[in-house]
Amino acid sequence: MTLETERLILRPITKEDADDIYEYSRSPVVGPNAGWKPHANKKETLMIIEEIFLEQENVFGIVLKETGKMIGSVGLISDPKREYGSAKMLGYAIGDLYWGNGYTTEASLAVIDYGFQERYCHLITAYCYPENDRSKRVIAKCGFEYEGTLKCAEKLFNGEVKDHQCFALFAEKYENDSLVENNK
Repeated sequence: MTLETERLILRPITKEDADDIYEYSRSPVVGPNAGWKPHANKKETLMIIEEIFLEQENVFGIVLKETGKMIGSVGLISDPKREYGSAKMLGYAIGDLYWGNGYTTEASLAVIDYGFQERYCHLITAYCYPENDRSKRVIAKCGFEYEGTLKCAEKLFNGEVKDHQCFALFAEKYENDSLVENNK
């Protein structure tokens, strides 16, 4: 499955994307904002591609239409806090060279629409660390509502324990907001 937006192509990730993924995943600021350690080398990136990204029908590489370069990933995965099929969790990571351009919001909105329209999700959630203001802005722009903070929710690769700020977007609200937006 491939999704398109005005500036992006969202497509399945392949082993051939290793160079682009390694380029943004080795950054000291990208991975830690999403809870994973920066990639040490391309071999590690290939291992992660094989373990996490291959054969995932709801996970996409974010590719710039203009250049064909993969700059991040976005997708819907099982929500470990809500373990039932019609609830999915939105996740994303994007290279820091591309921060501040609206790409993550654009990609996330396309995946949210896909989740509600094609995958028949009842609920899509998003979580971020309290200090991750960039991610909170993306989440807000996508229409999620703040649910609360889950204390000591995750132990990171470096041993640090972090809280999760929890957000939810229900299909009914999304559909109603979309109808209002489309009728303006």
